[in-house]
Amino acid sequence: QLQLVESGGGLVPAGGSLRLSCAASDRTFSSYTMGWLRQAPGKEREFVASISWSGGSSSYADSVKGRFTISRDNAKNTMYLQMNSLKPEDTAVYFCRATLGPRNYWGQGTQVTVSS
Repeated sequence: QLQLVESGGGLVPAGGSLRLSCAASDRTFSSYTMGWLRQAPGKEREFVASISWSGGSSSYADSVKGRFTISRDNAKNTMYLQMNSLKPEDTAVYFCRATLGPRNYWGQGTQVTVSS
């Protein structure tokens, strides 16, 4: 079973930047489509971004387009989310997800708090 561990969250002022990482437990990582989702207090979990197994294709929620960049390094079994121009509404717990066919694996989440 693939295990995922997020890191890089924290408290940042509005307009600041953070880079989240999602480290996978083994080399099967390179077979998975990877994604970031987030959940704010009192709200449902929502899609943020995803990236194909090769890194050649990515997609973003409209709310983060132009500010966030998803990437992956299959040699390091790690996915990243570079977040720039952060807004208070980006405050949430950010989760990484690995998908392959019917299988989905989740990390435990990392808190991102953007102060106004």
